[in-house]
Amino acid sequence: MSTSGALPLTDEQVTAFWSDGYVMMDGAVSATDLVDLQASIASWVEESRSHDGPFGTTMDGRARFDVQPGHSAEQPALRRVASPQEVCAVHLRIMRGSPLVDAAAQLVGPNLVVNNVKTNCKQPGSNTVVKFHQDFAYEAHSNDDMLAVLLFVDDVTPDNGPLEVIPGTHRGRVFEHWQDGVFTGTVIDEDLARLGKPVACYGTAGSACLMHTRLVHGSAPNLTDVPRTLAIFSYRSEDSRILHPNHIPSVHEGEVVRGVATGRIRATPYEMALGEMPSTASFFDQQAQVTPG
Repeated sequence: MSTSGALPLTDEQVTAFWSDGYVMMDGAVSATDLVDLQASIASWVEESRSHDGPFGTTMDGRARFDVQPGHSAEQPALRRVASPQEVCAVHLRIMRGSPLVDAAAQLVGPNLVVNNVKTNCKQPGSNTVVKFHQDFAYEAHSNDDMLAVLLFVDDVTPDNGPLEVIPGTHRGRVFEHWQDGVFTGTVIDEDLARLGKPVACYGTAGSACLMHTRLVHGSAPNLTDVPRTLAIFSYRSEDSRILHPNHIPSVHEGEVVRGVATGRIRATPYEMALGEMPSTASFFDQQAQVTPG
């Protein structure tokens, strides 16, 4: 099922991933897939102009397309598309058959399955922010051999809200993402202050950041007049099994995209509070919550 015989990551990149919790790669998708992906997402932004709130439906009844408060026809603010591969051929093609899949298998394979897929957008003037968090706090599994491949659909620059990561935090604990009984899905400022300085991840369209599920990360608003979009493909080792309903469900969850299905489960010890399934279109509303008191 591999797209080529050559491994996409060097030994140095593999070492960097396990040391820092992330690694960058060029050429994560073909030029044709990138162009098709950009066109598909641009069409969704245009479609969002005819809606005054979240729209579309996923398999659990929540909205597929989420918009930032203040969204309007004049200033569209599409911020999340859940499970886009269910309605978009190029997302599905990339999820199954691109160099980024081979890279993911090189890190947490060789037997690799789909966890979830989403697209995060930062439209000009939308003020979309992702507060610092760990993905694993939203998605407890039997083991944490899991990663997200954040594909740069647009050029990512210092000013358009780049991904920011705190290297090495994947080797530490899973931080508390509940505050005063509310699942805010964020790491509190006191915990962040004890960690290292965030590193921004820049790159050209078509490159990607492969990020461990426990790495602390976030991003600031887009301050430019052009969009900044990430197509995010999350994978896990085939023997890592989810312990609760997937917060981004799809018909493709658990699909083997590299290697084989072993029918085995591997468990590693850790302790954390279970995350809360969002009741609205996406986790942005959870992160916007204000805790009591």
